[in-house]
Amino acid sequence: MIHSVKKSITDHGDKLDAAEKEKIESAIKSLEESLKSDNKEEIEAKTKELMESSQKLGEKIYAEQQAQQPNSSGTPQEEKTVDAEVVDAEFEEVKQDK
Repeated sequence: MIHSVKKSITDHGDKLDAAEKEKIESAIKSLEESLKSDNKEEIEAKTKELMESSQKLGEKIYAEQQAQQPNSSGTPQEEKTVDAEVVDAEFEEVKQDK
């Protein structure tokens, strides 16, 4: 989780304002410190904190990806068909004793 959030900040950090970016980075540092201890509750709490703080980054990345989609008009895409002939048949499994 820490690695993926760090990578997202590196790739898309310019989309965040300074306060949001600082909040995510402090949550990462806090979680890294918690991982050094064996306190499960603290680790889970810090992980949840990181997920919540990094959610804004995910929303901005998602919004950008949606804006870049060429087919964003809401029209359904054309169905792809297979040119092969489909045959519907019944079959019976025969078990042979060996």
